[in-house]
Parts: sequence; structure tokens; C-alpha cells
Amino acid sequence: MAATTTPDGRAGSPPQDRSARRPGERAAARPRGRRGGRAAAAGAVLWRFAVAAALLCGIGLLPWLTRTDPALTVLKARSADRDPTPEVLADIRAGLGLDDGPLRLLAHWLGGLPRGDAGRSWLSGQAVTPAVLQALGASLLLMAVALAVAAATAALVCAPVLRRGARGRPAGRTGGTPSAMLAALPEFLTASVLATVVGVQLGWLPALGWYGPRWTVLPALALGLPAGAVLGRLLGDLLPGAFAEPWARAAAARGVPGRRIARHAVHRCLPALLPNLGLFAVGLTGGAVAVEQIFDIPGLGRTTLQAALAQDLPVLQAGTLVLVLLGAAASLAARLAARPLTGPALRDGALPTLHPPRPPARRALPLLHGALLLAVVLAGLPRDPLALDTTARLRAPSPGHPFGTDALGRDLFARVAHGALHAVLLALAISAACLLAGVLLGLLPRLSGPLVDTVNAVPPVLAALLTTAVWGSGPATPALAVTAVAWAPLAAHTSALLRQERAAQHLAAPRGLGANRRHLLRRHLLPAVLPSVTRHALLRLPGVALALAALGFLGLGAQPPSPEWGLLLAENQPYAERAPWAVLAPAAVLALLGALAVTAAGGIGTSPRTGGGRLRTRFSRSPVPADAGDAADIVATADAADIVAVADTADIVAVADTEAARR
Repeated sequence: MAATTTPDGRAGSPPQDRSARRPGERAAARPRGRRGGRAAAAGAVLWRFAVAAALLCGIGLLPWLTRTDPALTVLKARSADRDPTPEVLADIRAGLGLDDGPLRLLAHWLGGLPRGDAGRSWLSGQAVTPAVLQALGASLLLMAVALAVAAATAALVCAPVLRRGARGRPAGRTGGTPSAMLAALPEFLTASVLATVVGVQLGWLPALGWYGPRWTVLPALALGLPAGAVLGRLLGDLLPGAFAEPWARAAAARGVPGRRIARHAVHRCLPALLPNLGLFAVGLTGGAVAVEQIFDIPGLGRTTLQAALAQDLPVLQAGTLVLVLLGAAASLAARLAARPLTGPALRDGALPTLHPPRPPARRALPLLHGALLLAVVLAGLPRDPLALDTTARLRAPSPGHPFGTDALGRDLFARVAHGALHAVLLALAISAACLLAGVLLGLLPRLSGPLVDTVNAVPPVLAALLTTAVWGSGPATPALAVTAVAWAPLAAHTSALLRQERAAQHLAAPRGLGANRRHLLRRHLLPAVLPSVTRHALLRLPGVALALAALGFLGLGAQPPSPEWGLLLAENQPYAERAPWAVLAPAAVLALLGALAVTAAGGIGTSPRTGGGRLRTRFSRSPVPADAGDAADIVATADAADIVAVADTADIVAVADTEAARR
């Protein structure tokens, strides 16, 4: 190829059209054949159907997996005082058709679904479909209000980053201990405090029941505040990369208002956040069991839990089916909404990366939070968490009992410390396993997509019941149940980030040099995505502890006299008004764990590239050299044509064209 000379005297390549100088992008953007696309779509639908069918079959076999007599369970739920004589149990089996076996029962239930007939409840004898649809309506209304609260909370959490980015300053990361602690607050504890203080003591809003819009405020706040804090931190992790893109600098130079730049930055980050937003929506519907229990809301989560505990199979199967369908609808809506947000840039490989190299945050907050948590554990371990003193019941904090005592006179400082040691180690192990599973499955979106949608639709409580049925009850059952569902958000996040990172501009150079998929994954995609996913996993660490605590709060986790945090909150909840320290002490340590996890996530980042480029985390001892193609990647990201492709306003396009003409 003959060399030419640029107007400033430098050697350069002859002018080429856009398609000729980007062969790697053309290969990546080449559309797939109609037959192959239809086959892939049909395979995804069949795989999703198989996963949902396996879940429903497992639920249909739940009484037989637990090796219990369904007739005995139904008798206890209907009339606990009646003697379970063989004649009575035989009548119940005949009336419910239990003698036909689980497979025929399941087939009969599935056969009625096309007609809208989900059977009749084994307990009440009423039709299941109207009851489940009514519970779904209550849950959807609560979900909508909770999502509005979560959106407002996320906006407040991201406000400092948006303000700095709109003013042209380095955006930094979303920080602050208050948002970290808010993300770590147990939903059931927030619900209890709001119901007691706002509903009962102050009388501002109703605390129990479900009779109108005023009854949705307190439960929506309990659900939306922690969810909004998590969403805000996920969005704040992506915003600095959006504000660092060339279009943002060009818009600022053109004089575009800062609010408009901030709005486009949020628009730029939403496609990577939408999958997790869909997961949050489904989780707020089916996972709000404890909140619905506290506020006496006839929602779908509470209905499913009660049916699972009573082994009312028709109601349990119908509720689970509705949750699975809701999860599939939320996932489809997230994918459809992401397409117009990204436009043709995702197809053409013209997206700037949202993960530019940046140094880790150097703050003393993680060390401070870690030191406080370690001090609590070390000071409380020598104390006996099981020692009873009935003469010292519900005593206030004192030098002898820094956190006070519970209803049996046990030292809360000792119980919180022993529970913290167990909760932190178990949550770390579960988070590490979920991070590994989430990243590996996120690399295979066709395999993991239906699994994520189905698993996320299963509340942790139902997962705990299924795990108990398969593995039996024991101290490891809550950990297995939480692990079975906690990997789904990480897999969805990994898949969404990889989908956008594969369309990044800086991959054109290594593709043009002949890099294969393995090289791109190992040297470019994973180094860009792993820090964000790892920060997300650390952000989920308090959520894992919360899930374990929620199972303990509902009686499905550790049993007395264990000092597990969820059990502590459940035992002391009735005395929250008389002895608030009995509830606030474990909640404060749990919030401290959340603050430690979130602020420690800021220590994971990539350092600025120099020379050949280096990728480094704050906790690594030696930097990892990047490949020699990074220099070409940096040149490729400065292409004015790609800036025009990403820009979505006429002002930014005009600025980019003017700069190209001037140069």
C-alpha cells in the first residue's frame, strides 16, 4: 500500500472509506442469516421452557421429596385439633386425588392451565386462579411504587457524580457511607421501624392492611430505599466512564448545558443497567415476603410462602408459574428497551468503552470500617453468648453490657460478635462462589439467560424450602439456598457489560491484526468487565448476609439458641418499642458490614495506561502487562468518525465535524 503525506508533513496511509479500514468491525457486525437467527431464537425459547418446566415439576414433587404425607400436612393446616386417624387421612387422599401419584397430579394441573384453571386450593377448596391474580395485582402495585422510590433514591445517590460530571470535573465514583449503610439495611427491619414509629407512634400513615394508596407508602419505602441505594451505586460505577467519553468533552466545549450532558450520560449507562433493573422488579414482587408479612399485605410473595409452608401445591405451583412468567416478561422488556437506547452503535461496533482505565480510590474509610467491625468481633468473642440471667432482662447498654441484654438476659454484645463472625465468613464464601458462577455463566448468555430469569423469579424462601426437600434441613441449608439464587444478578451484569464491550471501538485494532476470540476475551474483555462485576459482588455482600438473616427471621435458617443475626432480629423484634437497642445493635453491625463492603469495592480499579498499558488492582502486588496492540487501540478510540457515530445530538455532531475539518 503506497504511503501518502498529510498536510502537516507526516507520513500516513492513503484515504480509505470507513468500511475498508475496519475489517474487524465489519466481520463483527455482519448480520447473521435468517435461518441461523431463527434457530437460535427457537433454541432459546425451548431452553427457557425446559428450565421453567423443571422448576414446576420440582415444586409439584415437593411433598414427596420431603418424604412427608401430604394428607397429614393438609389435615394440620385445616384442623390442627383433629386426630390423624387412617380413615381421616384416607378421605383426604381420596378427595385430593393423592392416590394417583405426583406425576398424574402434575399432568392434571398442567392440563387445566390452557383453560385458565389452576385447580383448587387443598386447604380452602376455592379456585386458585382468582386468588393468585388478586395477589399479583397487590404485588404489582407495591412493586410500581417501590420502583418509584428506588428511582428517586438512586438519583440522590448519583447526584454528586452527575453534578461533577455536568460541570466538567472528574466524575469520580459514587461514595458515601450513608448510601452504603442504606443498601445494607434489612428490608424487614426497615419495615418494622417504619410501621412502629411512623405508623403507630406518630400515626402519620397506616401501618397494617391493604385498602388504598396510603397503605402502599410505608412498605414501598421499606422495599425501595435499599434497592435504590444498590441501583444508585451500580449506576454511579458506570457514569465516570460515560462522562470521560469524547462526545461529553465535545459537548462541553460546544457549550451544551450541563444538565443535558448529564441526561445523555445516564442514557448512555442505562443499557448496561437494565438487566439488573428487571431483576430488581421481579425480586420486589416475589421476594418481599417479610415486608408483606409485617404490613399484612396479601401479595404474591406472602401467598406463595404460606402455600409452601402448608404444602398447598395448586397455589404454590400457580404462584411460582406467575413469578416465572413475570421474570421472563421483565427480561424481555429490558432487552427491548436496551435496543433503542444503544441504537445502531451496538451493531456497528462503534461504542466507546464504559470502563476506561482509572486508579482505585485511596480512602481510609474501608480501613476504618474494617477496624470497627474487627474490634466488635474481637471484644465480644471472649464473652458467652448463651449465658442466661433472668434478673437482667432487657437492660439498657452499660459498661457491663455495651449493647444491652435481650429478653432472656443474654449479653447482646457477645451474641452480635459471635453472629458477626459466622455471618461475615459465610457471606464471603457465598459471594466468592456466586462471583465465579456469575462470571462463567455470564460468558454464555444463551445458556444463562433463561436460567437467570427463572432463578431470579424464585424467592429465597421458596429456594430454601426446595433445598431442604432435596438436601434435608441443617445449618448448611440457608447457605445452599442463597447460593442457588444469588449468582443470577452477577451473571446478568456480566452478560450485559460484555455485550456492550464487544462493540467497543478499541477492539477494532486487535481484530484487524488477527486476534482470535480467546485472545480478545483474555486480554481485553475480561480485564475491562471484571473490576465492575467484582465491585458488584462486593456490593451484594451485605445482600447475601441479608438473605441469610431474612431466612433466620422467617424461621427457615438457624434455630435457637444460635446467635445468628436474622434470628437475633426475629427474637428481639417484639421488644423493639420497649428495648430498641435489642434490634438496633445487630442492625448497626450489619450496616457496618455493608459500609465496609461498598467502600472496599472502591479499591478495585484499573490504573492509567502508560506505554504498552498496565492493568492493576489496588490489592495486586505486581501490574500485569497488556499486549502490544493497546497502542493501536488508543489510536482507534480517537477516530472522529466513531465519535460522530456515538454522538446523539446535532450539536455534538457539528462540533466533531468541525474539529475533523480543522485538523
